[in-house]
Amino acid sequence: MFESLSERLERSFKILKGEGRITEINVAETLKDVRKALLEADVNYKTAKIFTETVKEKALGQNVLTSLKPSQLMVKIVRDELSSLMGGQSVDINLKGNPAVILMSGLQGSGKTTFSGKLANLLKHKRHKKPLLVAADVYRPAAIEQLKALGEQLGIPVFAEEENKNPVKIAEKAVKYAKEYGFDLVIIDTAGRLAVDEQMMTEIAAIKKAVSPQEILFVVDSMTGQDAVNTAKEFNERLNFDGVVLTKLDGDTRGGAALSIRSVVNKPIKFVGTGEKMDAVDVFYPERMADRILGMGDIVSLVERAQEQYDEDEARRISKKLAKNQYDFNDFLSQIRQVKKMGNMKDLLAMIPGVNKAMKDMDTETGDNGLKSIEAIILSMTPSERANPQMLNGSRKQRIAAGSGKTVVEVNRLLKEFGNMAKMMKMAQSGKMEKVKRRLDSAPRR
Repeated sequence: MFESLSERLERSFKILKGEGRITEINVAETLKDVRKALLEADVNYKTAKIFTETVKEKALGQNVLTSLKPSQLMVKIVRDELSSLMGGQSVDINLKGNPAVILMSGLQGSGKTTFSGKLANLLKHKRHKKPLLVAADVYRPAAIEQLKALGEQLGIPVFAEEENKNPVKIAEKAVKYAKEYGFDLVIIDTAGRLAVDEQMMTEIAAIKKAVSPQEILFVVDSMTGQDAVNTAKEFNERLNFDGVVLTKLDGDTRGGAALSIRSVVNKPIKFVGTGEKMDAVDVFYPERMADRILGMGDIVSLVERAQEQYDEDEARRISKKLAKNQYDFNDFLSQIRQVKKMGNMKDLLAMIPGVNKAMKDMDTETGDNGLKSIEAIILSMTPSERANPQMLNGSRKQRIAAGSGKTVVEVNRLLKEFGNMAKMMKMAQSGKMEKVKRRLDSAPRR
C-alpha cells in the first residue's frame, strides 16, 4: 500500500530542492503535484483540497532553519498533516464491561469473519482476554463453518445455533452464555450484504439495541477506495460506530480509504489487516503510517514485531558484532529466518528507512519466495565465505550463482544490499537515525 503515492510525493518534494526559502510560487507548484498524487491514490477530493490548503498555510512565510532545507521542512509539514488527517494518535479499543461486547459490521466480502478471528486472537494473547466468537451471520453460505474453523485453529470457542435463524436472539443468548461460563470478551460476527440495504441496517441496529456493545467496529476492504468511504458514511449514520478496521492493506491498494475515511466520518481507524495469516493484524498508528508514506520507515513497529520473535541473547550477540564491524552472512541468514516469522518481507522492508527504496533495484521476488532466493545464495557460500564476505571475488561469485540457481548480477545485488543493511543497522545502533528524526521534529510549527 501507498507505494505509488510515496513515489509521487518524493517527486513533488524535489521541486523545492536547491531552493533557499519556501515561497508562494514554489510551494504552490509543489502542492499542486501533491494534490494530484493524493487524488491518484483515490483520496476524497474534498479531503485532498483541505489537506493541501492547510499545508500551504503552514508552509508559507516560514524561514528555513540552518539545519533544514526547504524540501525537508515541507516533508515535515506534510508528515504532521498526514498524521493529523489519519487521526493524530492511536485510539484504543473499549474493553470495559463484563463481558466486553464487540459488534462487527460491514459489507459482505469486507473481511469481517476473518478479522473477528484475528481480533479475538490478538486480544487473547496481547490483552490476556478469554474471548468467545459468535456466529450471527445466518445468511451467507458456510459463514458459521468458516468461523468455527477459525475458532478451532486459534483455540477459541465459537457460539453458534445453526437451527436458529434470528441473529438478534443468537447474540442475546451468546452474551448470556459468556456470563455463565466466564468469558470476558464477546465478538459478534454479523451478516453483510453486497450493498447497503434497509434489511441489513435494521437487523444490525436491532442487535446493537439488544446487547448494548461496548464497541462497534466497521470493517472495510481498503481495496474498494472511495466506495469504502461512502459505505462508512451510511453505516455510521445508522450505527454510530466507534472505530474503523481497514483490511487487505497488503493488497494492491492505493491507500485512499486510509487517508480519507477518518476525515469524512470523524471516527478513528483502530486496526489494520496486513495479510492472510491470523496474526497479520496491527493497531493503527497515524504517525507511523505517515512516516511510511513519506519513505521514513517505521522502526518502532518493526522493533515491536522483532521483540515478539527475537530472543535477547541473539539480539545482544548481533549488536556486539555490529559494534566490532564483524556482522557477516551467518548473522544475516539468522535474521532472515527470524524475519520469515514476522510477516511479508516487502511489508517489513517498508518499515526500514531507505531499505525499501534500495530493494526496488533487486531483481528478487517479494515475500517468502524472495527470502528463499536470498537464503539459496547465502547457503551456496562456504562457511568461510559467509564469515568473511570481503573474500568473495569474481570466481567465487560465479560458483555461488551456479550453486543457487541465480545469476552473478543477483549475487552482486545481494552483496550490495547486505553492505547497505549492515551500515544502516550500525547507524541505527549508534543513534544517528534518532538524531535526524529529532532534528526534523524540532522544526517550529505555526
